[in-house]
Amino acid sequence: MTSQTFQSEISAAISAFDKYIICLGKSREDFEAALGSLMLKAINAYENRPPGMRHGIALDPHVTIILSQSDGAKPLCGIYFNLHSPYQKSSLPSTVQRMNEPVSEETKETED
Repeated sequence: MTSQTFQSEISAAISAFDKYIICLGKSREDFEAALGSLMLKAINAYENRPPGMRHGIALDPHVTIILSQSDGAKPLCGIYFNLHSPYQKSSLPSTVQRMNEPVSEETKETED
């Protein structure tokens, strides 16, 4: 399974980004690169999920990708835009620090 397996879902998300996202801290090209990297992370999480778990999830501050086990050979894929307001207060207690994992191109695709 590779990110190309979900090309139709990625294309739909890019179209929605172009049509509906007005103010986002990423250009279209940055969004496409982030989607590719997140898809690889979601695939890795899905393929290495513990027994009994049905999902592989990857996210950044703007997008969440969820791969869910299905009855078919290909898992279901959901790509969601995370709504954010600069006025929203952090839900984390002051003693907890936010961990940000950078999205990078270094993730390698594996063919099955």
